[in-house]
Amino acid sequence: MKIINYLYKTLFLLSVVLCQSSCKQEIQDIPKVKETMELQPSSENITLDEVNLTKDIVTFNWKPARAQSDDHLVSYSTMLDVVGNNFGTGTAIFNYEDDNVLSRSFTSEQLQNWANEKWGIPANKSFTLEFRVVAQWEGGATFEAPEVRTVRITVNPIKTVVFDADKVFLSGSAVGATKVEMPKTLENLDQYAYVLNLQPGELEIPVEFNGETNYVVTSDGSAELNDGNAVGIKMRENVFSWKIETAGEYRVVVNMQKATATIYSPAKALAPKIVTWTGDQPYTTTVMDLWMHGSINGWGTPIKMDCQVSLADPQVLVYTGGKVGSTKFIVTGDNSNNKNLAYAFSAPPTTEGVAQTLTLTLGKVAELGGGITRANRNSYFTIPATTNVLIFDLRNMTILGLKR
Repeated sequence: MKIINYLYKTLFLLSVVLCQSSCKQEIQDIPKVKETMELQPSSENITLDEVNLTKDIVTFNWKPARAQSDDHLVSYSTMLDVVGNNFGTGTAIFNYEDDNVLSRSFTSEQLQNWANEKWGIPANKSFTLEFRVVAQWEGGATFEAPEVRTVRITVNPIKTVVFDADKVFLSGSAVGATKVEMPKTLENLDQYAYVLNLQPGELEIPVEFNGETNYVVTSDGSAELNDGNAVGIKMRENVFSWKIETAGEYRVVVNMQKATATIYSPAKALAPKIVTWTGDQPYTTTVMDLWMHGSINGWGTPIKMDCQVSLADPQVLVYTGGKVGSTKFIVTGDNSNNKNLAYAFSAPPTTEGVAQTLTLTLGKVAELGGGITRANRNSYFTIPATTNVLIFDLRNMTILGLKR
């Protein structure tokens, strides 16, 4: 009997020990890794710079993630979005950073354009952005958990004077009995422009909004025509008019965003871009349209872009379409060897005069090269996916890609 009691006690104690050992194993935590990545913005509160639009306004710097074996390869990806969007695919700005790059910068122009066109931020309203960097490893014999860091910054936008308008018109004795509606320009949806014949008399610019009519007025109250120069404007209820002295074709441009109006008389008429080049013979081309040529069309028949010439400036061409890829923009659709010799607008050659291919960044104005040298003709722009608008400013030699 004593032997049986001893065996029971022994088995009971052994089972308790085993249970305790088992419980301890089950609740053991996976050893935590020591993360080393740190993320810091150059400033937590920024004001976008209207004077230096293309200069970096904020830079996000981070320290490297923890070191791993040589078999593990680390890569960094970054994303930028407005707080509340949760880095959605339709709103976030994603980038895969190059090796050994531990920073990402943005310009005032980029942030202002994304605020207006991508994020739908109301004019003149401050907003908060989230920037996130993710370090991930590939290769190696073990799985390594990624390191993630997120910071927020407050952005104060460029202050703009935006007039509400349903319709903008041209009227007065210089126009005639019937007022003329000014359409929005494709390159800037806050800008209205029109070209028309005027007679000596009074030129008025009425603006309709919510059933009421106000008039564009010069900021200094002067009715004299400041021919070809942008003048500051404001709104008022009473009729205001410019004095038109000479009959002829006038170009009128009203920029609601900048709060300016520009009137060009026949003496200051804007001319389209004219280029000369030599193919099978010398050519002089007035640039009213462009053709894509490069890998985008397999170097075959050039693709006619059907650009629209801006009413604000005949040297501004706007392409709306979904063609993407690597291309230059030539001034002829001729499918002979002329397509390879034609004047080409493209990425500017390097400072050493060497051809290069550059990728457009959506919402960022880029320098546009143009010419007939081999370097010009062998340079290309890569149009990124989702681009559906290209704006060519041939007067200032810039190009802008947008997604609308």
